Amino acid sequence: MASAKQVIETFWKIQNDHDYTRLSPLFADDAIFEDPSIGKVEGKPAIDKLLAELTKQLADKKMHFEVLEIAGDEHVAWSRWLWKRPDGDIEGVGLYKIANGQLTSYRDFYTAPED
Repeated sequence: MASAKQVIETFWKIQNDHDYTRLSPLFADDAIFEDPSIGKVEGKPAIDKLLAELTKQLADKKMHFEVLEIAGDEHVAWSRWLWKRPDGDIEGVGLYKIANGQLTSYRDFYTAPED
């Protein structure tokens, strides 16, 4: 079974392909996804819908993520990252809980950009 750190390393490898639907297998059926700009999304069907919408909305944007560091153990991991955007970079931190090789809790922390 993959450790929390290994799951998050896989997550970040997939993330910059801009097809967020490929992240779906990493989430457990009862996962919770939280993001300052998106809010709280509960359950795999809702997360799958979100990932499909993000793929549609962000596919043509000139942005990507740069992982600065990842650490973790068997059940918990965190990452520090930069969201590289044309209108300015945003630094953030993600906290993750893993059970049975899948994300059960995904939570990002950053200051949401003002539109």
